Amino acid sequence: MNRLPLSAQVAAVLLPFAFLPLVDRNAYHLDLMTNVGIYVLLAMGLNVVVGFTGLLNLGYAAFFAIGAYTYALLNLHTGCPFWWGLPAAGITAMLFGFVIGLPSIRVRGDYLAITTLGFGEIVRITFNNLDDWTGGPNGLLGIDRPVFFGFRFSVNATPYYYLTLALVAVTAYLLFRMIRSKFGRALVAIREDELAAGCMGIPALQVKLVSFGISAFIAGIAGAVFAAKQTIVTPDSFDFVLSVLILAMVVLGGMGNIWGVALGALVLGVLPELLRGFAAYRMLLFGLIMILMMIFRPQGMLGGQLIRRELGRRPKEGSDGAA
Repeated sequence: MNRLPLSAQVAAVLLPFAFLPLVDRNAYHLDLMTNVGIYVLLAMGLNVVVGFTGLLNLGYAAFFAIGAYTYALLNLHTGCPFWWGLPAAGITAMLFGFVIGLPSIRVRGDYLAITTLGFGEIVRITFNNLDDWTGGPNGLLGIDRPVFFGFRFSVNATPYYYLTLALVAVTAYLLFRMIRSKFGRALVAIREDELAAGCMGIPALQVKLVSFGISAFIAGIAGAVFAAKQTIVTPDSFDFVLSVLILAMVVLGGMGNIWGVALGALVLGVLPELLRGFAAYRMLLFGLIMILMMIFRPQGMLGGQLIRRELGRRPKEGSDGAA
Protein backbone atom coordinates (compact mmCIF):
# COMPACT_ATOMS: atom_id res chain seq x y z
CA MET A 1 0.00 0.00 0.00
CA ASN A 2 2.96 2.33 0.64
CA ARG A 3 3.74 2.21 -3.09
CA LEU A 4 0.35 3.69 -4.00
CA PRO A 5 -0.09 7.42 -4.60
CA LEU A 6 -1.32 9.30 -1.56
CA SER A 7 -4.73 9.97 -3.08
CA ALA A 8 -5.19 6.23 -3.70
CA GLN A 9 -4.18 5.42 -0.13
CA VAL A 10 -6.71 7.86 1.33
CA ALA A 11 -9.38 6.45 -0.98
CA ALA A 12 -8.49 2.87 0.00
CA VAL A 13 -8.88 3.65 3.72
CA LEU A 14 -12.18 5.51 3.36
CA LEU A 15 -13.77 3.56 0.51
CA PRO A 16 -15.32 0.88 2.78
CA PHE A 17 -17.20 3.63 4.63
CA ALA A 18 -18.79 4.74 1.36
CA PHE A 19 -20.76 1.48 1.26
CA LEU A 20 -22.15 1.83 4.78
CA PRO A 21 -25.49 3.41 3.71
CA LEU A 22 -25.96 0.52 1.27
CA VAL A 23 -25.31 -2.08 3.96
CA ASP A 24 -27.02 -0.41 6.92
CA ARG A 25 -30.11 1.66 6.14
CA ASN A 26 -30.88 2.39 9.78
CA ALA A 27 -31.44 6.16 9.96
CA TYR A 28 -30.16 6.39 13.53
CA HIS A 29 -26.92 4.59 12.68
CA LEU A 30 -26.28 6.88 9.71
CA ASP A 31 -26.98 9.96 11.80
CA LEU A 32 -24.55 8.68 14.44
CA MET A 33 -21.84 8.07 11.83
CA THR A 34 -22.42 11.54 10.39
CA ASN A 35 -21.77 13.01 13.82
CA VAL A 36 -18.68 10.80 14.07
CA GLY A 37 -17.51 12.25 10.74
CA ILE A 38 -17.80 15.75 12.20
CA TYR A 39 -15.80 14.56 15.23
CA VAL A 40 -13.15 13.19 12.88
CA LEU A 41 -12.83 16.59 11.19
CA LEU A 42 -12.48 18.29 14.58
CA ALA A 43 -9.93 15.74 15.79
CA MET A 44 -7.86 16.14 12.62
CA GLY A 45 -7.97 19.92 13.02
CA LEU A 46 -6.94 19.87 16.68
CA ASN A 47 -4.17 17.39 15.81
CA VAL A 48 -2.46 20.12 13.77
CA VAL A 49 -1.90 22.17 16.93
CA VAL A 50 -1.64 19.46 19.59
CA GLY A 51 -0.14 16.56 17.63
CA PHE A 52 2.05 18.24 15.04
CA THR A 53 3.06 21.44 16.86
CA GLY A 54 2.86 20.30 20.48
CA LEU A 55 0.64 23.16 21.72
CA LEU A 56 -2.17 22.40 24.17
CA ASN A 57 -5.50 23.94 23.13
CA LEU A 58 -8.39 23.59 25.60
CA GLY A 59 -10.76 25.94 23.80
CA TYR A 60 -11.05 24.27 20.41
CA ALA A 61 -14.86 24.15 20.58
CA ALA A 62 -14.81 27.95 20.19
CA PHE A 63 -13.65 27.71 16.57
CA PHE A 64 -16.30 25.06 15.95
CA ALA A 65 -18.89 27.49 17.34
CA ILE A 66 -17.57 30.40 15.27
CA GLY A 67 -17.90 28.36 12.08
CA ALA A 68 -21.43 27.25 12.95
CA TYR A 69 -22.62 30.75 13.86
CA THR A 70 -20.91 32.32 10.85
CA TYR A 71 -22.86 30.15 8.41
CA ALA A 72 -26.06 30.53 10.46
CA LEU A 73 -25.86 34.33 10.52
CA LEU A 74 -24.92 34.61 6.85
CA ASN A 75 -27.73 32.29 5.83
CA LEU A 76 -30.44 33.83 8.01
CA HIS A 77 -29.57 37.49 7.38
CA THR A 78 -28.29 37.48 3.80
CA GLY A 79 -29.67 34.24 2.34
CA CYS A 80 -26.13 32.95 1.77
CA PRO A 81 -26.29 29.36 0.44
CA PHE A 82 -24.38 26.59 2.18
CA TRP A 83 -21.65 26.20 -0.44
CA TRP A 84 -20.69 29.87 -0.06
CA GLY A 85 -21.14 29.79 3.70
CA LEU A 86 -18.88 26.75 4.07
CA PRO A 87 -15.59 28.48 3.09
CA ALA A 88 -16.75 31.70 4.77
CA ALA A 89 -17.16 29.81 8.05
CA GLY A 90 -13.68 28.30 7.70
CA ILE A 91 -12.05 31.64 6.87
CA THR A 92 -13.81 33.43 9.74
CA ALA A 93 -12.72 30.76 12.21
CA MET A 94 -9.19 30.96 10.79
CA LEU A 95 -9.07 34.73 11.36
CA PHE A 96 -10.10 34.20 14.97
CA GLY A 97 -7.44 31.50 15.14
CA PHE A 98 -4.87 34.13 14.21
CA VAL A 99 -6.32 36.55 16.78
CA ILE A 100 -6.13 34.06 19.66
CA GLY A 101 -2.86 32.69 18.34
CA LEU A 102 -1.01 36.02 18.47
CA PRO A 103 -0.96 36.27 22.28
CA SER A 104 -1.19 32.53 22.96
CA ILE A 105 1.89 31.36 21.07
CA ARG A 106 4.11 33.53 23.26
CA VAL A 107 3.30 31.42 26.33
CA ARG A 108 3.78 27.71 26.87
CA GLY A 109 2.50 24.75 28.84
CA ASP A 110 -0.09 25.47 31.50
CA TYR A 111 -0.27 29.15 30.57
CA LEU A 112 -1.16 28.31 26.98
CA ALA A 113 -3.83 25.87 28.17
CA ILE A 114 -5.38 28.54 30.43
CA THR A 115 -5.31 31.12 27.63
CA THR A 116 -7.12 28.89 25.16
CA LEU A 117 -9.55 27.73 27.85
CA GLY A 118 -10.43 31.35 28.59
CA PHE A 119 -10.95 32.08 24.89
CA GLY A 120 -13.31 29.13 24.55
CA GLU A 121 -15.43 30.31 27.46
CA ILE A 122 -15.43 33.91 26.22
CA VAL A 123 -16.79 32.83 22.84
CA ARG A 124 -19.51 30.65 24.35
CA ILE A 125 -20.63 33.32 26.82
CA THR A 126 -20.57 35.98 24.10
CA PHE A 127 -22.86 33.93 21.87
CA ASN A 128 -25.06 33.27 24.89
CA ASN A 129 -25.46 36.99 25.68
CA LEU A 130 -25.78 38.57 22.23
CA ASP A 131 -29.53 38.01 22.09
CA ASP A 132 -30.15 40.40 19.19
CA TRP A 133 -27.61 38.66 16.96
CA THR A 134 -27.32 35.08 18.13
CA GLY A 135 -30.68 34.50 19.78
CA GLY A 136 -29.02 34.11 23.17
CA PRO A 137 -29.60 30.79 24.96
CA ASN A 138 -32.34 29.88 22.44
CA GLY A 139 -29.86 30.02 19.56
CA LEU A 140 -30.60 30.46 15.87
CA LEU A 141 -33.30 28.41 14.16
CA GLY A 142 -34.40 27.79 10.59
CA ILE A 143 -30.95 27.49 9.04
CA ASP A 144 -31.15 26.32 5.42
CA ARG A 145 -29.98 22.88 4.45
CA PRO A 146 -27.53 22.45 1.54
CA VAL A 147 -28.74 22.21 -2.06
CA PHE A 148 -26.52 20.20 -4.41
CA PHE A 149 -27.29 20.56 -8.14
CA GLY A 150 -30.98 20.95 -7.43
CA PHE A 151 -31.08 18.22 -4.78
CA ARG A 152 -32.04 19.63 -1.39
CA PHE A 153 -30.74 17.83 1.66
CA SER A 154 -33.52 16.75 4.02
CA VAL A 155 -33.77 15.12 7.44
CA ASN A 156 -32.35 11.99 5.79
CA ALA A 157 -28.82 11.59 7.16
CA THR A 158 -27.38 9.90 4.05
CA PRO A 159 -26.46 13.09 2.10
CA TYR A 160 -24.80 14.56 5.20
CA TYR A 161 -22.93 11.30 5.74
CA TYR A 162 -21.41 11.46 2.26
CA LEU A 163 -20.69 15.18 2.66
CA THR A 164 -18.72 14.62 5.87
CA LEU A 165 -16.97 11.60 4.35
CA ALA A 166 -15.85 13.72 1.39
CA LEU A 167 -14.61 16.48 3.70
CA VAL A 168 -12.72 13.94 5.81
CA ALA A 169 -11.07 12.55 2.67
CA VAL A 170 -10.01 15.99 1.43
CA THR A 171 -8.78 17.03 4.89
CA ALA A 172 -6.78 13.83 5.38
CA TYR A 173 -5.19 14.16 1.94
CA LEU A 174 -4.17 17.78 2.51
CA LEU A 175 -2.82 17.07 5.99
CA PHE A 176 -0.70 14.19 4.66
CA ARG A 177 0.69 16.54 2.01
CA MET A 178 1.29 19.21 4.64
CA ILE A 179 3.15 16.98 7.13
CA ARG A 180 5.67 15.86 4.51
CA SER A 181 6.24 19.41 3.30
CA LYS A 182 8.83 21.87 4.60
CA PHE A 183 6.16 23.49 6.73
CA GLY A 184 5.09 20.16 8.23
CA ARG A 185 8.66 19.32 9.14
CA ALA A 186 8.97 22.72 10.79
CA LEU A 187 5.89 21.98 12.90
CA VAL A 188 7.34 18.71 14.15
CA ALA A 189 10.73 20.32 14.76
CA ILE A 190 9.07 22.92 16.98
CA ARG A 191 7.20 20.20 18.83
CA GLU A 192 10.38 18.23 19.51
CA ASP A 193 12.63 21.15 20.48
CA GLU A 194 11.60 24.74 19.80
CA LEU A 195 14.98 26.17 20.76
CA ALA A 196 16.83 23.87 18.37
CA ALA A 197 14.30 24.62 15.64
CA GLY A 198 14.93 28.34 16.11
CA CYS A 199 18.66 27.79 15.87
CA MET A 200 18.06 26.04 12.53
CA GLY A 201 16.37 29.16 11.21
CA ILE A 202 12.73 28.11 11.65
CA PRO A 203 10.55 31.15 12.53
CA ALA A 204 8.78 29.44 15.43
CA LEU A 205 6.23 32.17 16.20
CA GLN A 206 5.07 32.49 12.60
CA VAL A 207 4.86 28.73 12.11
CA LYS A 208 2.85 28.25 15.30
CA LEU A 209 0.52 31.07 14.29
CA VAL A 210 -0.14 29.45 10.91
CA SER A 211 -0.80 26.10 12.62
CA PHE A 212 -3.42 27.82 14.80
CA GLY A 213 -5.05 29.24 11.68
CA ILE A 214 -5.12 25.91 9.83
CA SER A 215 -6.54 24.15 12.87
CA ALA A 216 -9.25 26.79 13.31
CA PHE A 217 -10.15 26.67 9.60
CA ILE A 218 -10.91 22.94 9.79
CA ALA A 219 -13.04 23.49 12.90
CA GLY A 220 -14.95 26.25 11.11
CA ILE A 221 -15.71 23.95 8.20
CA ALA A 222 -17.00 21.32 10.62
CA GLY A 223 -19.11 23.97 12.34
CA ALA A 224 -20.82 24.96 9.10
CA VAL A 225 -21.69 21.32 8.36
CA PHE A 226 -23.03 20.93 11.90
CA ALA A 227 -25.22 24.03 11.59
CA ALA A 228 -26.62 22.94 8.22
CA LYS A 229 -27.36 19.46 9.51
CA GLN A 230 -29.01 20.54 12.75
CA THR A 231 -30.71 23.66 11.25
CA ILE A 232 -30.27 25.15 14.74
CA VAL A 233 -27.25 26.25 16.77
CA THR A 234 -27.19 27.05 20.48
CA PRO A 235 -24.28 28.03 22.76
CA ASP A 236 -24.75 24.90 24.86
CA SER A 237 -23.55 22.79 21.93
CA PHE A 238 -20.02 24.24 22.20
CA ASP A 239 -19.10 23.97 25.86
CA PHE A 240 -15.80 23.09 27.51
CA VAL A 241 -16.75 19.41 27.69
CA LEU A 242 -16.71 19.25 23.88
CA SER A 243 -13.18 20.68 23.78
CA VAL A 244 -12.03 18.05 26.27
CA LEU A 245 -13.77 15.29 24.31
CA ILE A 246 -12.02 16.30 21.07
CA LEU A 247 -8.68 16.45 22.88
CA ALA A 248 -9.35 12.97 24.29
CA MET A 249 -9.93 11.71 20.74
CA VAL A 250 -6.54 13.05 19.68
CA VAL A 251 -4.74 11.57 22.69
CA LEU A 252 -6.54 8.24 22.50
CA GLY A 253 -5.84 7.74 18.79
CA GLY A 254 -2.23 8.90 18.95
CA MET A 255 -1.05 12.51 18.81
CA GLY A 256 0.50 13.34 15.46
CA ASN A 257 -1.04 10.37 13.67
CA ILE A 258 -3.68 11.44 11.16
CA TRP A 259 -5.46 8.10 10.92
CA GLY A 260 -4.90 7.58 14.64
CA VAL A 261 -6.93 10.65 15.66
CA ALA A 262 -9.63 9.61 13.17
CA LEU A 263 -9.76 6.21 14.88
CA GLY A 264 -9.91 7.92 18.27
CA ALA A 265 -12.88 10.01 17.09
CA LEU A 266 -14.59 6.89 15.79
CA VAL A 267 -14.10 5.02 19.07
CA LEU A 268 -15.19 7.87 21.36
CA GLY A 269 -18.07 8.73 19.05
CA VAL A 270 -19.47 5.20 18.92
CA LEU A 271 -18.47 3.82 22.34
CA PRO A 272 -21.06 5.78 24.39
CA GLU A 273 -23.79 4.43 22.11
CA LEU A 274 -22.53 0.87 22.48
CA LEU A 275 -22.67 1.30 26.25
CA ARG A 276 -26.19 2.75 26.17
CA GLY A 277 -27.56 -0.57 27.43
CA PHE A 278 -25.68 0.10 30.67
CA ALA A 279 -27.31 3.50 31.13
CA ALA A 280 -26.64 3.72 34.86
CA TYR A 281 -22.96 2.83 34.47
CA ARG A 282 -22.24 4.05 30.96
CA MET A 283 -20.03 7.01 31.87
CA LEU A 284 -18.33 4.95 34.60
CA LEU A 285 -17.39 2.26 32.06
CA PHE A 286 -16.42 4.93 29.54
CA GLY A 287 -14.04 6.55 32.05
CA LEU A 288 -12.62 3.19 33.11
CA ILE A 289 -11.82 2.29 29.50
CA MET A 290 -10.03 5.62 29.04
CA ILE A 291 -8.00 5.13 32.24
CA LEU A 292 -6.93 1.62 31.24
CA MET A 293 -6.00 2.86 27.78
CA MET A 294 -3.77 5.59 29.18
CA ILE A 295 -2.10 3.13 31.57
CA PHE A 296 -1.34 0.36 29.08
CA ARG A 297 -1.11 2.36 25.85
CA PRO A 298 -0.19 5.97 26.75
CA GLN A 299 1.03 6.75 23.22
CA GLY A 300 -2.45 6.10 21.85
CA MET A 301 -3.86 3.35 19.69
CA LEU A 302 -1.65 4.11 16.70
CA GLY A 303 0.99 6.23 18.42
CA GLY A 304 3.20 8.64 16.51
CA GLN A 305 4.85 6.17 14.17
CA LEU A 306 3.07 7.66 11.15
CA ILE A 307 4.83 10.99 11.53
CA ARG A 308 8.21 9.32 11.91
CA ARG A 309 7.58 7.32 8.74
CA GLU A 310 6.40 10.40 6.87
CA LEU A 311 9.40 12.48 7.89
CA GLY A 312 11.73 9.70 6.85
CA ARG A 313 10.37 9.68 3.31
CA ARG A 314 11.13 12.30 0.70
CA PRO A 315 8.47 12.07 -2.05
CA LYS A 316 9.57 12.04 -5.64
CA GLU A 317 9.15 15.31 -7.47
CA GLY A 318 5.98 15.43 -9.51
CA SER A 319 4.33 12.66 -7.52
CA ASP A 320 1.88 12.94 -4.68
CA GLY A 321 3.83 10.24 -2.89
CA ALA A 322 2.94 7.53 -0.42
CA ALA A 323 1.79 7.72 3.16
